[in-house]
Amino acid sequence: MRAHVRGIGRRLSLLARPRGAEALPIVLDRRRIYVLPTRFGLFVTALLLAMLLGALNYNNNPALLLALLLATAGIASSIMAHLQLSALRIEAVSAEPVVAGEPLRMRVSLARRDSRARRGLRLDHLDSSGFCALLEHDMAEVDLPVPTERRGWQDIERIRLSSTQPLGLVRAWSWVWPETPLLAYPRPEEQGPALPEGAGSPNQTRLHPQGEELHQLRPYRAGDAPRTISWKHSARRDSLLVREYEQPLGIEVTLDWRTLNALPYERRIARLARWVNLAERDGRRYRLLLPGQPPLGPAQGPAHHHLCLRALALLPHD
Repeated sequence: MRAHVRGIGRRLSLLARPRGAEALPIVLDRRRIYVLPTRFGLFVTALLLAMLLGALNYNNNPALLLALLLATAGIASSIMAHLQLSALRIEAVSAEPVVAGEPLRMRVSLARRDSRARRGLRLDHLDSSGFCALLEHDMAEVDLPVPTERRGWQDIERIRLSSTQPLGLVRAWSWVWPETPLLAYPRPEEQGPALPEGAGSPNQTRLHPQGEELHQLRPYRAGDAPRTISWKHSARRDSLLVREYEQPLGIEVTLDWRTLNALPYERRIARLARWVNLAERDGRRYRLLLPGQPPLGPAQGPAHHHLCLRALALLPHD
């Protein structure tokens, strides 16, 4: 019997859910908010009916007045629960990329369009849930874990936003389905060969605002960080001077898909992901060559690291 009731509930929830993914921002209007009593609300309703029948049977006017007042409070609670969600706006859904197999930390940003306080907001996604409130600030964020199984874009399932405030007698809820896929990097090979030999001279250097070996002082330019200013030398010259250091470039490494023909398709991706991480860790400039794509690099740094892993993650699945 209980399983049958749960099945009916699932079918009813499917009717209330959005039919397709929606572009952000998503605004919750009154037509997509649903209100039903909670178990506690059903118990209170049964209790009020018993009070009402008893008051009518014994012609007890004070008891009748009390039952009607409590029923009015219940109706007001339903309206207030609906207003907790009304005019809420889902501004953004984002997550930092992770390695496939690890959970993504999905961050959902909520905002209100009026000054009304929102309390006890709950977000459910798959088997995870999070809570927030909009009191003094107009925006709030909720983090929800999202499981990942393989590399590439991870589609977000529908998110349920609900509240049982203020009395817990009813639950107001709404379904949202953001059209914002999240990215999972390929899982790198755990053990493998070292980086392939690169080309270039290990003695080549470039100028950098940080380092150990001072190269020169130059006049200050708009946008230079205050920490790079040499105040001691600037005081002598009556003008701002900025320190520049020498930083070794290292040997450039070329990571070529075609050199791994002996490996299976997914193993090639894992090997290249490992090499990208190793080159980034060692501070070496690297170039990634993938089939059907323009070369990436040579470069080094977080932005280039992300571009290379993203390109590997979005390769077609075998």
